[in-house]
Amino acid sequence: MLHSSMCQNNSFMKSGDDLPENIKQFLPSKPLILFDGVCNLCQGSVQFAISRDKNAKLMFASLQSEIGEKIRTALNINDSEINTIIFIDSGKVYTRSTAALNVAKYLDGGWKYLSYLKIFPRFIRDTVYKIIARYRYVWFGKQSECWLPTPDLKKRFL
Repeated sequence: MLHSSMCQNNSFMKSGDDLPENIKQFLPSKPLILFDGVCNLCQGSVQFAISRDKNAKLMFASLQSEIGEKIRTALNINDSEINTIIFIDSGKVYTRSTAALNVAKYLDGGWKYLSYLKIFPRFIRDTVYKIIARYRYVWFGKQSECWLPTPDLKKRFL
């Protein structure tokens, strides 16, 4: 869900950019969170979001899944750069801290107020995000394969 740098060629979209038309066709109508499916921190974050999204407003997909690969290809993210949460909402793509904070506004209870942290400059938020991202596997571990949702949760995953 995190990591250090995006594409070295800087061809990756900026947070808040409109989605390319060629990927809109296979996206759900609900907001979509794409996450690193082998990262323990990322999986925990998804489970945290699911438990605080009682009305099932959010959808999920692993960056390593078929749909994740299609989106990564369209956004110019290669396998070695699975290093950020990607949040797609209302035809816009968000990454890193902006993605995480935009997800928060969909969560139940007081968690939605975390989205107000966007008042801090993105370069500061993203610096913290990148530090956590760089060490996420060291600090939180990594699975050898993607986490699979329970049959009950499967309808929220692409």
